[in-house]
Amino acid sequence: MSADLHEKTNRYEGMLADALDEAVQAVPDDTHLGHAAADCLEMAESYLDDGRHFKDADDWVNALASFSYGYGWLDAGVRMGLFDVPDDSHLFTM
Repeated sequence: MSADLHEKTNRYEGMLADALDEAVQAVPDDTHLGHAAADCLEMAESYLDDGRHFKDADDWVNALASFSYGYGWLDAGVRMGLFDVPDDSHLFTM
């Protein structure tokens, strides 16, 4: 089972990092939605950092949870229209 956990954790880390690279803020910075977009980005980036910390500490379960939560924050922002992503992206639900 740990091999599956390690593979999935590494895959989700890569997905979150790639998603952060693809997402471009679609709303003006100085608006309520701009602040919401900044919050979503901050949360996604923080969860990526946390996940990497947990992974380095050999805590694979919390690393996977962190990468998953971060990805969820970013994906929700895309669905709300806070971010633009490429039309052919396989990383987001739209």
